[in-house]
Amino acid sequence: MPVFRKLQYSNVSRPKREIPEGLWTKCKGCEEVVYNATISENLNVCPECGYHYPMTAQERIKLLTDPETFQEVDADLESADPLNFAGGNVYPEKLAGSKRKTGLKEAVLCGTAKLDARPFALGVMDFRFLGASMGSVLGEKVTRLTELATERGLPLVIVTASGGARMYEGMLSLMQMAKTSGALARHAEAGLAYVAILTHPTTAGVTASFASLGDVILAEPAALVGFAGPRVIKQTTQSELPPGFQTAEFLLEHGFIDRVVPRPNLRHEVSLLLGYLSGAAPAAG
Repeated sequence: MPVFRKLQYSNVSRPKREIPEGLWTKCKGCEEVVYNATISENLNVCPECGYHYPMTAQERIKLLTDPETFQEVDADLESADPLNFAGGNVYPEKLAGSKRKTGLKEAVLCGTAKLDARPFALGVMDFRFLGASMGSVLGEKVTRLTELATERGLPLVIVTASGGARMYEGMLSLMQMAKTSGALARHAEAGLAYVAILTHPTTAGVTASFASLGDVILAEPAALVGFAGPRVIKQTTQSELPPGFQTAEFLLEHGFIDRVVPRPNLRHEVSLLLGYLSGAAPAAG
């Protein structure tokens, strides 16, 4: 009989702890695991590294306006298929899918609002809707908003985000560059202010038109802003691009952007600009 007896162990099974999906995000900036609610409460900005996640048009309107003051205009304008692209099936299906996903009818929301009781006109683009590509209706809505601001003597703020021209509309899409720019020229001739806020990404035809025409141009940190993509430019010019090329910080350093403003400071910055550029004190009430 052995002096030492081998102890018998029994396995105790514990129920596996389930962690619900969708509660945590691995930050694209710092790779830290961050609680989603914390990011949301911080205006979709990582509290660890300041990485700026996208915002919906509705979220940006809430950020930049006084409660219950945004009055949408041209809400019923919707894109058609003027070129009968690819036999008339592809584009309508893409539009329908974006409408279902976003609850929007087009890639921009336009209207009038107040910020700290100062009235202004506001347009906000939403990248979720076909990459916020600029088609006939988007260009028309931006033009109409600018003309409304001119007619009412209001400063104008447009928040941009776009992948470029809407290829499904061909030349009709590219024509929106001239149309929006012409409306902004008349707005400027009336002595009215225009503030452009560039978010990630703002590219191609939008950059080459109304995004670059602001009296003051703001951008969010690390936003990609440019006409053609870095890879296209590199292949075309056969040259190495400098570090940070086409980021908001690079463009600030080279004079294209006036200020890079972190999102938590954006509301205050825009309010100050509306006061400085319009010469108007906050309205009573």
